[in-house]
Amino acid sequence: MTPLRPLPYGRQCVEDDDIAAVVAALRSDTLTTGPAVSAFEAALAEVTGAPHAVVCASGTAALHLAALALDLGPGDAVIVPSLTFLATANAARYVGAEVVFADVDGETGLMGPEHLEAALGRCGDLRPRAVFPVHLNGQSCAMAEITPLARRHGLAIVEDACHALGGEQAIDGGWNPIGNGRLSDMACFSFHPVKTVAMGEGGAVTTADARLAARLRAMRSHGMTRDPAAFLQPDEAFGADGQPNPWYYEMAEPGFNYRACDIVCALGASQLAKLGRFMSTRAALVAAYASALAPLAPRVVPLKQVAGCHPSWHIQVAKIDFAACGIPRAEVMRGLARRGISTQVHYLPVHRQPYYRQRYPGLNLPGADAYYARCLTLPLFVGMTGAEVERVATALAEVLE
Repeated sequence: MTPLRPLPYGRQCVEDDDIAAVVAALRSDTLTTGPAVSAFEAALAEVTGAPHAVVCASGTAALHLAALALDLGPGDAVIVPSLTFLATANAARYVGAEVVFADVDGETGLMGPEHLEAALGRCGDLRPRAVFPVHLNGQSCAMAEITPLARRHGLAIVEDACHALGGEQAIDGGWNPIGNGRLSDMACFSFHPVKTVAMGEGGAVTTADARLAARLRAMRSHGMTRDPAAFLQPDEAFGADGQPNPWYYEMAEPGFNYRACDIVCALGASQLAKLGRFMSTRAALVAAYASALAPLAPRVVPLKQVAGCHPSWHIQVAKIDFAACGIPRAEVMRGLARRGISTQVHYLPVHRQPYYRQRYPGLNLPGADAYYARCLTLPLFVGMTGAEVERVATALAEVLE
């Protein structure tokens, strides 16, 4: 009998045309800061509907660049839902701002307007400057409600859309693509291998604001600009004929080397062309999970699907009542691993991490804690079959029994 293949909780789908695109980039004259970078940015802008897309080294770099572009700093408060990856909160700390953690819905893990309002009430003497809503698992926050609330409080809005490329949000009777700039100042994306579109490592920020886009581009490359209109030292920048010196660039403030090279951008552009297929495949697998897990209810239920969004599924989360099952989550994960099935937990609430516990002690966020207590991420990736979904559900039933 053919042995069953191991099932990771997520993995990339790299095909022959992706490999060919990377090979072509390797054979080109420029391996970085070349045409593949601008081609990827143009493709991402088209996918999201954003006027500007700025590619960078990772989703974490994207969040950091967004914080820099907003000039966040000491004394500022950034509202961040606790149910997210470390990078969302860390981006605020990178620039010296303080994090005010918001709670989330215990069923979906998503921050709502009521959670934002409660977090604003805990800012104390800090200046509330920004909110970073997190679209989790592929589902989006209720931005149609969060955005006007944030604007009333004078907050900048940065969507952490690292889980949600290709998703849409309902507003005004229609559907709004995530990251097009209508409901936020900026949106951040990740192209890590477990994401729907993979670049190895890579990220991007989309925005409708040309000024923010220019600042993002400068800050991702050491703070440099070659735009004559932005030069501050005309005596250095221009020759006697009034033309800019061809070698000249300026740095008005230090930035970072957060560039993405042509090699990974060639892969990213090839992958972006398949986004629709990848999304539909993942959606079919999520639907298959709903059927396969149904016999395990109510101890095991799929993640609640929220109204008002067309999800772009990133991970498959099951909500498991481990106490009712009489088995700890760690033992469930070990039991599945023995059957060749890898799982993960997304996420330990960030306010429970040692650094943030010490910085902001005594914080009680029951929604985030309730979600964390029951969540388990099961395998979901393009290339997975319906039979493998059944295999996961059967193995989970065996372990729980």
